Amino acid sequence: MAKHSNLLLHAAIIASAIAVPIQTLAEDKLVTRQVMPAAIRLPVEGKIASLAGATQWLNSRPLTAADLRGKVVLVDFWTYSCINWLRTLPHLRAWGEKYKDQGLIVIGVHSPEFEFEKNIENVRMAAKDMRVDYPIAVDSDHAVWRAFRNNYWPALYVVDAQGNIRHHQFGEGEYEQSERIIQQLLAEAGHAGIGRDLVAVDARGAEVAADWSNLRSGENYAGYERTGNFASPGGAAEDKRHTYTVPAKLRLNHWALAGDWTVGRQATALNKANGRITYRFHARDLHLVMGPAVNGSSVRFRVLIDGQPPGAAHGVDIAS
Repeated sequence: MAKHSNLLLHAAIIASAIAVPIQTLAEDKLVTRQVMPAAIRLPVEGKIASLAGATQWLNSRPLTAADLRGKVVLVDFWTYSCINWLRTLPHLRAWGEKYKDQGLIVIGVHSPEFEFEKNIENVRMAAKDMRVDYPIAVDSDHAVWRAFRNNYWPALYVVDAQGNIRHHQFGEGEYEQSERIIQQLLAEAGHAGIGRDLVAVDARGAEVAADWSNLRSGENYAGYERTGNFASPGGAAEDKRHTYTVPAKLRLNHWALAGDWTVGRQATALNKANGRITYRFHARDLHLVMGPAVNGSSVRFRVLIDGQPPGAAHGVDIAS
């Protein structure tokens, strides 16, 4: 992670930000006390859609409507390379742990954005590394996604004990509101001792909420289908091996390649050693999704910020 302006990093970026919940307090002449929020009006948005379209399940046997009857359910659409979802994960973990004995079930629906995320071994490994231990409906064909008419990563649907969707949250943030709704629906379902305390979240590494105040760079992609601001002279040679160079200067949020690369539809592959990705960005954090051509192998790489080792600004998966 880094705090510099217009940083020049030999990598690529996925950066965004998150909101901060506000605690409401009231004060009289003698004491300061926390205001207990009133019940939230929650319309019925429809019935929970079927999960039967899942191609398989991880961490659980397939869950049916009968299994969920009488439970408050969080249905969370995710894909493991999505940084926006990853920053919601500490809250999902904490809610699942706190309320599991009081009638809450968290279900992660893994609906892949990219082809490599359809590989079940990749999903299994990511879930283990990210400590996703609640039930996962593997939705590689997007059947569950379509059943919910969902269009977002991340997307959270909160379902009451009668199977009605009572709330949704698209994107990051609004964690206090979501937890208050969980508490309210659990109480409505007859579960006692719910309390009004909120979970304490200890987010670390890539799970830390982004910094809105220092953010001038958004999400970008290395594949030609969705990339923007590619600045290597001559542009991208789509699906062809090509030797690229980096221009003398890069504008903010532009990126370039150096070396022998093949720019594909969803990903860009280095064909031989000593290639570089150069990106000029302005944000506290930078996240790059990359991996070796063969699972289980490794590729050595270096990250430089303004031409220097990152030092104290290094991320969790690189050395200083």
